[in-house]
Amino acid sequence: MELPGKHTPRWIIFGIDLAICLCSVLLAYLLRFNFAIPQNEIQSFYYVFPFVLFVRASSFLIWRTYAGIIRYTGTRDAQRIFVAVISGSVIFVTANIISYSITQKNVIPYSIVIIDFITTVFAMSAMRVMVKTLYLELSNTIRDRKNVIIYGAGDFGAIAKRTLDRDAGARYRVVAFVDDDSNKHGKLLEGIKIYGSEKEFKELLAKGEASHLILAISNVSAHRKKEIIELCLAYNVKVLDIPPVSRWINGELSFRQIRRTKIEDLLDRDEIQLDENSIRHDFSGRRILVTGAAGSIGSEIAKLLVPFSPSLLILLDNAETPLYELELEVKEKLGFKNYEAVVGDVRSRDRMKRLFDALNPQIVFHAAAYKHVPMMEQNPSEAVNTNVTGTRVLADLSVQYGVEKFVFVSTDKAVNPTNVMGATKRIAEIYIQSLNKITSPKGGTKFITTRFGNVLESNGSAIPRFRKQIEEGGPVTVTHRDITRFFMTIPEACRLVLEAGAMGKGGEIFIFDMGHSVKIDDLAKKMVQLSGLTLGKDIQIEYTGLRPGEKLYEELLNDQENTMPTHHPKIMIAKVKEYDFNVIEKEIAELIMLFDSQNNEMLVKKMKQIVPEFISRNSIYEELDK
Repeated sequence: MELPGKHTPRWIIFGIDLAICLCSVLLAYLLRFNFAIPQNEIQSFYYVFPFVLFVRASSFLIWRTYAGIIRYTGTRDAQRIFVAVISGSVIFVTANIISYSITQKNVIPYSIVIIDFITTVFAMSAMRVMVKTLYLELSNTIRDRKNVIIYGAGDFGAIAKRTLDRDAGARYRVVAFVDDDSNKHGKLLEGIKIYGSEKEFKELLAKGEASHLILAISNVSAHRKKEIIELCLAYNVKVLDIPPVSRWINGELSFRQIRRTKIEDLLDRDEIQLDENSIRHDFSGRRILVTGAAGSIGSEIAKLLVPFSPSLLILLDNAETPLYELELEVKEKLGFKNYEAVVGDVRSRDRMKRLFDALNPQIVFHAAAYKHVPMMEQNPSEAVNTNVTGTRVLADLSVQYGVEKFVFVSTDKAVNPTNVMGATKRIAEIYIQSLNKITSPKGGTKFITTRFGNVLESNGSAIPRFRKQIEEGGPVTVTHRDITRFFMTIPEACRLVLEAGAMGKGGEIFIFDMGHSVKIDDLAKKMVQLSGLTLGKDIQIEYTGLRPGEKLYEELLNDQENTMPTHHPKIMIAKVKEYDFNVIEKEIAELIMLFDSQNNEMLVKKMKQIVPEFISRNSIYEELDK
C-alpha cells in the first residue's frame, strides 16, 4: 500500500500483481470443482502454476501494468490491465489448442481460463481502486476537505469529478450534481445524486455544506450562466469553471485548468457569430493595415483577421515591446507568415507615406488612439495630435493611395462628449465622414466608423485595475457609487468591428448593442466575491470621486440622432448630422495648427467650436462653457 507522499516501488506492485494471479488461478480451480479439486488436477499444478505465472509476468512486463502510480489510477490503467490479462488468456487458449492437437489433453481447462481471466481483471483493478480510495481518505482529512457541487451531470460533469478524485492535492469532495435536464433528476452519477429543480438547487446552496460550485456545462446560455453564478454569490459559494475542450492538455482535463469564473461571465452576453462568408469576401487576399496593432483592440482585430488569409497583414504600432510580443504570437502560435511588423507613429506623415509607398495597403483598420480620459484631460494637445492629426494623416493617405475601406474604431465617449478624449474622437469621426462624401461616390475610399463602449480587460480599463487592487489586498477604488458603463468583451467588440467593416458601404457610423449598462460599484463587489474574499472583512471599497472629464452615464447616441437596423441584430447604423468637408477641413486644420502653441485653453476652446455639444464636466475647462 502507498503511503501519503511516497510512491510504492514498481517491483512491489509487480510482485503483488503476480500474487493476485496465483490466488486467482487457485480460486478458479476451487470454483470450477466446487471446492473439491480432483487429485489428478492437483498434480497438474506443478506445471500449470509456473506456466500461468510466467505468461502473466511476461504480459505485465510488456504492457507495463506496474508502471502507473496507484493513487492516481484511472481508466487508462484499467485498460492496460484488461489488455495484459486478456493477452495472457489468449496464450493459454493457444497452448490448449496446440497441446490438444498433440496429446489430446488441454494444459488448462477452458473453464479455468475463463474464470481466471474474470477474477484476475477484477482483483487487480479492485486492489488499485482500494489503495487509491484509502490514500484519499488518509491524505484528505474531513477537516481539510472542501465540498463541491458540480453543475452539469453530463460528460463534462463526470470528467470534472474524476479529475477531482484523481488530483489528491485538490482536497475536494463532490457532494451533489445539479442539471437542468429533468430526465436526470433523482438519478445517480458515479454514486452521487443529481438534483434539478431551482428549489432543490437553492436548498443545496442554503445548507452551506458546499464551499465551491464547478460549472461543467458546455452549451449553457450566457443568461443562464449569469443566473447560476449570481445565485452562488448570494450564498457565498465560490464558482469555478471548466475551460473548452480545445484547451485541455493532451485531451485530458487537469485540475489546474479548472479556474475561477471571470467577471465576463456576468455580462449576460452570448457569443457573437460572424458572417464569415461576407468577411472572407472582403478581406481574403487583401493587404490589410491595422494601426495600434499592439493594443488590446488592435491586436485582437489582427488575430481575428488571420483565419481569413489576408495576402499581407501590416501590424503598425509605436510601442516596440508589445508589437514584438504580438509578432511572436502571430508567427508562432497562429502560424501566420504573411505579416509585416512596422514600428511607426501615425502622427508622422513622412513615416506613414513611406509605409503606404512600400506596402500599399488595401484595407485599413485604424485603432491607434489615446483613450484614457483623465490623462487626456491633462494633455489635450497630445489628444489632438494623436486622435485628430493621426486620423487625418491616415485618412488622407488612404485616399491618395486608393485604399478600398478605412474602418475607424471610435468610442461611446464621442457622444455628447464631456471630456477632451471624447471630443477628439468625435472630431475624427466628423472628418472621415465628411471626407467619405467626396471619395465614396466616385468609387474611392469608403470610410466606416464603429462606435462602442468600454471593453473588459482592455489596457487601462477598470477590470485589470480592480483585479490588481484585489491581488494586493485592496482597497478597491471606485469613483462614484452611481457611475455606470456599457461593457463588451474584447473578442466580441472586435468581431463586430470586422462585421461592420465588411458590411459598410461608406459614411456609416455603426453602433453596437452594448446590452444593459452596468454599475461599476456592483462590478467591483462581484469581482471581490469571485476572488473568494469577503467584502468589508478581507477587502474594502473606497469611493474617490469622479475624475476630470468623467461622467456618470455613457451614451451611444447623440440626443438628435436615431438608428437604423442592419442584418446583424447587434449592429445598428446611427443617423448623425452631416458636415461640409471644405468647412470642416478648414476648422480641423486650424485646430491642428494650435498644437504648436501648446496652449491647452485655446485648443479646447477650438474643439468646442467644432463640436458644440462638447460640454466639459468635472474639468478645469468648464469655464469655457459659460
